[in-house]
Amino acid sequence: MNVIIDLENASTIQDIPDQSAFEQWANVAQNAVIGDRSEVSQKAFNIGIRIVDETESTQLNSTYRNKHKPANVLSFSSTVPDFAIPALDEIPLGDLAICASVVASEAAEQQKLPKAHWAHMVIHGVLHLNGFDHDTEAEANAMETLEIQILNGLGFSDPYLIAE
Repeated sequence: MNVIIDLENASTIQDIPDQSAFEQWANVAQNAVIGDRSEVSQKAFNIGIRIVDETESTQLNSTYRNKHKPANVLSFSSTVPDFAIPALDEIPLGDLAICASVVASEAAEQQKLPKAHWAHMVIHGVLHLNGFDHDTEAEANAMETLEIQILNGLGFSDPYLIAE
């Protein structure tokens, strides 16, 4: 499967990964979810990724989650109805809004490589776009386990280990 990323940097921070990194992380996450299932369309998937500042992240988080602070990543699943998918060239998964300054500060606070944290945020968001969630302990364990497996496959360590 192939994931096409529509990337837009709407933040003032320019030190973000390049397009190919976002595509690699999204492709690996999407392939981990769908695997080699023959019933899945051979069409490419599409994800919009918008890099935002804290103001925009706070506005989105307030509007859609009733949380009045910026979030590291927000996911918005596609609302295109299933019956319309056959007419499209790509399968829209949805959009991610990633707050560059939050990702940078979390990486520093958690003593993680910025690139590893960016990868985690993209993978986390892609899993959300595929229906994964962490509202219950069982859901969180399943999602985190898959995130760890995907990140390990990319050469990154477990993002949930606390640096001492």
